[in-house]
Amino acid sequence: MTTTQNFVMPPQPAMELSAITYEVIRNRLISLTEDMRIALQSASGSPTVTEASDFFTGVYLPNGSFASMGFQVTYQAPVVGTLIRYINDKPSITVQDGDMFIGNDPYVGALHQNDVQLAGPIYVDGELIAWAGVEAHETDVGGMDFASWSPKARSVYQEGMRIPCVKLVDQGVLREDVLDMILTASRLPAQLGLDIRAFIATVNVARERITSLVRRYGAETIRYVMNRMIEASRKRLQERLMLLPDGDFHAQDFLEHDGHENHLYKIDVTLQKRGDHLRFDFSDSSPQAPGFINCTRAGLVGGVTGGLFPTLAYDIPWNQGLLDCCEVIAPDGLVCTATFPAPVGSATVEAIWVVSNAVNAVLNKLLACSREFAARVQAVNSGTMATFNLGGRNQFGEVFGLHLMDPLAGGAGAFASLDGVCAGGPNNAPVPSIADVERNEQVSPLFYLHRRLAIDTGGAGRHRGGRSVELALTLGGIESADALIMTHGAEVPNAVGLDGGWPGSTVRQRYGHGVVDAGALTGKGHWQELGPKPGHMAMTCRDVFEVTWQGGGGIGDPLRRDATQVMKDLRCGIISESAATSVYGLALQANGQLDEPATEVQRAAMRKARIGKPRTVQQIAHPTVIGQIGEQLLLCDQDGQRMVVSRAGAVLAKGSTRWRSGAIARRLELPQPGIPIQMHKDLALTAWYCPLEGDLLAIDIHETAREPVDDVALAF
Repeated sequence: MTTTQNFVMPPQPAMELSAITYEVIRNRLISLTEDMRIALQSASGSPTVTEASDFFTGVYLPNGSFASMGFQVTYQAPVVGTLIRYINDKPSITVQDGDMFIGNDPYVGALHQNDVQLAGPIYVDGELIAWAGVEAHETDVGGMDFASWSPKARSVYQEGMRIPCVKLVDQGVLREDVLDMILTASRLPAQLGLDIRAFIATVNVARERITSLVRRYGAETIRYVMNRMIEASRKRLQERLMLLPDGDFHAQDFLEHDGHENHLYKIDVTLQKRGDHLRFDFSDSSPQAPGFINCTRAGLVGGVTGGLFPTLAYDIPWNQGLLDCCEVIAPDGLVCTATFPAPVGSATVEAIWVVSNAVNAVLNKLLACSREFAARVQAVNSGTMATFNLGGRNQFGEVFGLHLMDPLAGGAGAFASLDGVCAGGPNNAPVPSIADVERNEQVSPLFYLHRRLAIDTGGAGRHRGGRSVELALTLGGIESADALIMTHGAEVPNAVGLDGGWPGSTVRQRYGHGVVDAGALTGKGHWQELGPKPGHMAMTCRDVFEVTWQGGGGIGDPLRRDATQVMKDLRCGIISESAATSVYGLALQANGQLDEPATEVQRAAMRKARIGKPRTVQQIAHPTVIGQIGEQLLLCDQDGQRMVVSRAGAVLAKGSTRWRSGAIARRLELPQPGIPIQMHKDLALTAWYCPLEGDLLAIDIHETAREPVDDVALAF
């Protein structure tokens, strides 16, 4: 079991602190993490840092609680604090002014070995005031395979070098011997070494800024403000939680293929919301895998953070106070709480990412039950980070390595009142960015054939999900290189929809063997469909890697989408004609124009087909509405009895909110026209319809051998 800590506010400074002074210091501490970002990106030579912002900066209390963080990868916020607590709990580690500690061990606190961390204490006049922390994804830190992603690893020993916690800077002096030892393990020592020195500069910036604040306002005041920031965020989230209904909410997400076998793994979360407290229980998740898709408990808490912060704390400063409202429950030995020495090399893009998806889904189900916050509801964003790494020697004979960050351009989920953002990316990285095509081609021997938005990838719905990007690339200037290709979500639609919205597309990966000559497609050679974990492949300048990522989930029944808007989507190339007619129910004239009367007839026929054989259904014409479960289900009170009623007035449940017992269930068969989704053999899709009007109420993704479970049980 993992629980967060509750912290006691320090006493008010001897001199009363004015509201203006508090706000000045608070904003200085928040802007400090932006100063750290600028320092890191200015000194780094890695496109992962400079272009894609795959890093983290934060300021921490001496006990490891984070008081301020940057807006990069939210997963990392509690993780660097774990490293600081490890230092505090280790009697053999001495901490002095000017020290800095480096680590990357997932079984200490990192997410995976590629995420190298540096933390440094900040002393002023011999008194410990705070810690500064920085982390970034490094392309290669050793291990059995280039890029330290090892699909065939069965033990963490076969993955990148693990640094538990080592003093890299001793009282202001860089330990070159320690740095040399770390760099020796990497295939890209120059890139890694430059980033580590950039880390040092970043921590030094934090030290200078904090020292300046202490000199001006005093150590007691700065400590008070940092603790008050944490307390203020905790109180604001608690107040928000008190406005949300109590109940139990459920979500699950899946990832396929562990690097060895194409088994299916489940992340299962039950959210118990009571008063101002959230309890996330992952106990029903799958056991840990033999392959590298697992994460440790640090990754589980990071994944919860990545889902919680942007969903419930969208306007609250992000710090430890938000996690103080939460409890995370899970036994050891799950795919999201792997025990040593399980491999965890791809944790960030596999188990942690899927944890974040499930937390996003379950929290939005909670929001959907509140009239006050229903407008904030969003379907799941691009549910995967498909990985493409390339390494070898460039045209100048130099060793190069690239971790392609373009997959961040997946589609964002639809909102309750508008469509999702195309290429909006995941919300666990609040300001996602990718490099220009020209920049990637400049730093690596790549050549893009295309990078563009992909048709039909956004989940269908009354509001559709955002489209994802697709690309095709080959080598430029060299004959061959070593590629690593892997993902989850090729056979799992992770970007689930809400309220009857379809999930976004699954990942599609193809490899063209010998299809290019002089940078142009020739029509020769052959194409190979790739599964989720093809792993390492030899790539030549005559080959092409082509991929389409996941779009965002949709919200609401697609047959309720405005027909003129569907027509606009069709004309703009956002959806195909098959999607417009088969999914959205449009009827088109011979000249391709919208036939509105025929469309109404077509949609009515499709809803009737959903119902099938007529059945007796209890109906309430004018129910007394006291709440809602999303946009299509009403919580009503009829003669003192609580019940769930569809918009058409069909009574789906009495005495509870487990409405599926009164809806029509249909297994959905794939493939379907306009729905680019592939399903794992152990997964199924079940649609739920209103028995009166045939409205699509929900689509459940579940294990084939198990029936879907109710996901909302409000406490009456």
